[in-house]
Amino acid sequence: MNIYEEVKDAGSIGIGGHIRPDGDCIGAAMGLYLYLKKVCPAACIQVMLEKPADVFSCISGIDDIHTDFASEVGAFDVFIALDTVKERMGGAEQYFDEAKKRINIDHHISNKGCGDVNYIVTDASSTSELVYDVIGDKSLLDKEAAKALYIGMVHDTGVFQYSNTSPKTLRTAAELIAYGFDFSRLIEETFYEKTYVQNQILGRALLESIMFMDGKCVVSMVDKKTMGFYRAQPHDLEGIVNQLRNTKGVECAIFMYQTDILRYKVSLRSNGIVDVAKVAMFFGGGGHKRAAGADMQGTFHDIVNNLSNQIAAQLRTAGKNV
Repeated sequence: MNIYEEVKDAGSIGIGGHIRPDGDCIGAAMGLYLYLKKVCPAACIQVMLEKPADVFSCISGIDDIHTDFASEVGAFDVFIALDTVKERMGGAEQYFDEAKKRINIDHHISNKGCGDVNYIVTDASSTSELVYDVIGDKSLLDKEAAKALYIGMVHDTGVFQYSNTSPKTLRTAAELIAYGFDFSRLIEETFYEKTYVQNQILGRALLESIMFMDGKCVVSMVDKKTMGFYRAQPHDLEGIVNQLRNTKGVECAIFMYQTDILRYKVSLRSNGIVDVAKVAMFFGGGGHKRAAGADMQGTFHDIVNNLSNQIAAQLRTAGKNV
């Protein structure tokens, strides 16, 4: 796919991603936005996402995002869904549905393509990497757009540590940093650096975590009362599930936080044996083999029991006693 060829005749272009956008979703959206602003100067281009975490304020144009999902355009000529299926686009879903042409770019194995034009590559590291792929003339990419895409790749690969990092991923990263931004500082500020509140609630989650399945699984939960006590927002919880997975002997980590009465946002991480995408899809979610999630209903214990049945079945198939 050449994204410019797909949108060059459009008078209006919308860009959206999934609810609770993570680093890859934000990086892909803003990288594409900055590129299209340059190559389609006459078009009205709008990004529609929920408010990004403050840590991404270093991305150029971040304040241009329509976080209220308001638009005077009406039906867009083209609407591009990044890193998601349309059902998880929140307030942007209606614009995607009404667009004259719909494009879907994603790397999640659970996405079968929801656009008129689809570019779904499930072995790619990130949607940000795919956005870079669909930019035909790389000379038209500038430093700010490259920086946004690099941030997206960093966040979805765990600074190029996760198994979704391929030789192509590293070659793409090398090409992006050649645009001249301070990549080491970006990694430190957007991935590793934590606020005091984030460190407090991480410590609380680790302290109250529970090991089970003979130490092969670990789970932790933060309820609304705890979030209120620390004045924490959902983006303050990013990274907790990855830290749980780093526990020695753990094959699968579960982290969940309460969104409403008997409703939880569940994140799953695997060290390789458990395919957490299959687990998440069983409960209406999705993701990748080693990183997935779902929105689930029930009590904390009911949800853990339901997840455990699926995880334990995979561990037993792999010859692990649980």
